[in-house]
Amino acid sequence: MAHDDLRSFLDALDREGQLLRVTDEVMPEPDLAAAANAAPRLGDTAPALYFDNVTGFTGARIALNVHGSWANHALALGLPKDTPVKRQVEEFIRRWSDFPVAPEWRADPPWAQNTLDGDAADIFQVLPLFRLNDGDGGFYIDKAAVVSKDPEDPDNSGKQNVGIYRIEVKGRRKLALQPVPMHDIAQHLHKAEQAGEDLPVAIALGNEPVISIAASTPMKYDENEYELAGALRGAPAPVAPAPLTGLPVPWGCEVVIEGVIEGRKREIEGPFGEFTGHYSGGRSMPVIRIDKISYRSRPVLEHLYLGMPWTEVDYLIAANTCVPLYQQLKTEFPEVQAVNAMYTHGLVVIVSTAKRYGGFAKAVGLRVLTTPHGLGYATTVIVVDEDVDPFDLPQVMWALSTKMNPSGDLIRIPNLPVLELAPQAQLPGITDKLVIDATTPVAPDTRGNYGNPVRDLPETAAWLDRLQKLAADR
Repeated sequence: MAHDDLRSFLDALDREGQLLRVTDEVMPEPDLAAAANAAPRLGDTAPALYFDNVTGFTGARIALNVHGSWANHALALGLPKDTPVKRQVEEFIRRWSDFPVAPEWRADPPWAQNTLDGDAADIFQVLPLFRLNDGDGGFYIDKAAVVSKDPEDPDNSGKQNVGIYRIEVKGRRKLALQPVPMHDIAQHLHKAEQAGEDLPVAIALGNEPVISIAASTPMKYDENEYELAGALRGAPAPVAPAPLTGLPVPWGCEVVIEGVIEGRKREIEGPFGEFTGHYSGGRSMPVIRIDKISYRSRPVLEHLYLGMPWTEVDYLIAANTCVPLYQQLKTEFPEVQAVNAMYTHGLVVIVSTAKRYGGFAKAVGLRVLTTPHGLGYATTVIVVDEDVDPFDLPQVMWALSTKMNPSGDLIRIPNLPVLELAPQAQLPGITDKLVIDATTPVAPDTRGNYGNPVRDLPETAAWLDRLQKLAADR
């Protein structure tokens, strides 16, 4: 079932036992972030959290950890909450085949109930903001969908971008945004600044769950995130024009902030506890001027904790990183069987593939590094045989233990691009990358002594079913 807004999804989570309402009064700091930090440690069925009794705020409603378990991720996709991870990735791949599904324009969006314009557009009057980690440089918004268009081709909906970026609140009408150079919004801003212009943006907070998944998917530059959301939902994504900029924003979101990224203006942003499990330092980043805020009455602030994995962001950006990499590799190498790029959002990528001839696996691994996502993220690629499940880490470790010989199976390439947040880089944005071939050599590569592999006994599958039934009936 497709949800048109965050509130209906929270209700669905509640019915499934996947929403925990915390009714005790809590402090905004450190209670809210600490709870969201702790929630994923409850396991793959961890619930979302909902707070409406926060010291110092009147009427605040805050949702955290909404995507923060495999159970909630499955429910976001309309799957049973006990759907296994690999099955969720496979279903994601199947639905991608329906891409693109055009969005549906709807009138009377609920976020049009209230508006603040110009000097009255004070973000502190709308959002109950709080810091996530002790060392953060300020309040952050980190789960909003930021919408922008290519200023050189504004009528091309494919070149429109909907992405999730970290945003620091710098003042009542001022934000700082971090556009990683590999992301589409960085290209939009570069083109606007080359023309001496500001870049209009609309920032949508509190979205239905598939919008958040689509907005965090590494798509190609000319692919439309709303059209992916439609394919994943099985129904067109409802959108409405933002009143000031005309940019398409999710019809059911809680808050829409509009303004411009001011051309060639930069201010220090950060530090911020990032998905790498490390703080990024303060850097000079673009500044957004807020010109209008539209919002539902009593808006729900959806926030996302991130820090040492795994946290909510690691569930949100997992399947949707694996799938586009799989699709791009599969187009050129039909032998590719599966891709696991969920550690940490693709800094490590594990690929299983059959081989046509000796050296083939290394070629597949090198191709990962030049995919759109691999350019900025993949630092280590592990290639395993087609009968090794890349989502089964003990199997991957078996392949590394028995198939990889450092004398010929490691390819190190110096000075390739990586996002500046990667802490292992020699210089921010530049690192060496590594391809590990952990496959069985095939002719004309005759290294090793592999003989006949040990296979499962023919009766093993039947016994597995039998044992599972016996265990379930105990």
